[in-house]
Amino acid sequence: MKQIVRLFSDYLSQYFKTRLAYRADFVGDFLSNLVSELINLVFIVVVFQHVSLLKDWSRDEIIFIYGYFLIPFALFSMFFGFWDFNERYIIRGEMDRILTRPVHNLAQVCLESMAPDRIFGIITGLLIMGYAAIRLHLSFTWYDILLFILLVISSTLVYAGVYTGIAAISFFSDSRTGISPMIFNIQNYGRYPVDVYNKAIRITLTWILPFAFVGTYPAAYFLRKEMWYTYTMLTPVVGIVFFAIGLSVWNWGVKKYQGAGS
Repeated sequence: MKQIVRLFSDYLSQYFKTRLAYRADFVGDFLSNLVSELINLVFIVVVFQHVSLLKDWSRDEIIFIYGYFLIPFALFSMFFGFWDFNERYIIRGEMDRILTRPVHNLAQVCLESMAPDRIFGIITGLLIMGYAAIRLHLSFTWYDILLFILLVISSTLVYAGVYTGIAAISFFSDSRTGISPMIFNIQNYGRYPVDVYNKAIRITLTWILPFAFVGTYPAAYFLRKEMWYTYTMLTPVVGIVFFAIGLSVWNWGVKKYQGAGS
């Protein structure tokens, strides 16, 4: 662990040296991410100009859920950039290089895919949550901060577990894209209250691809939705279980990996 932390520091230093060498590109990337997130927010606002409630959820409550949703996704994106894993590590053979080094292969892939600029997504999420909280007149206790940190870490582990397991499928397939784009589209359902969907989708978002635990369920606690408290408390358990499953699938895939070949 000490070695990984040291490597993280070195990678972080090199990352900022590289990105800040082209400051305009760095600022442009930040602004494009910000605009993308604001467009999604505008979509919610436009929808609620035509409906007053969505399955007993008000506009500001859904905005609060959306703000929370952005935070664990930003943390996940900072360290688990698996979007081009198939192309980069399997088809181009970079995984062969990774496996010759002493540090755990998953940690190396995460370090090489690190994107610290995604931290701005955390700031955006907090601002959106703050705006909604003021509109809703929410009050918080000192331990809510600790619970918030725990839930955000747990939600991040849900993302990490799902996408680590999906990336591991690449060890058995030479497809250039895999199923990550499809899962990415499914995860966006997690930014809306899960009870607005039919039963099949609710089950999928809760127990199969548990993206309800990166949005609705943890955010429901701070919105004082007592009917969802049980699911809120399950968020750390789901995060640990799914990350363990993802890591197990990854380790299994590495054992089955036979190299890029020629």
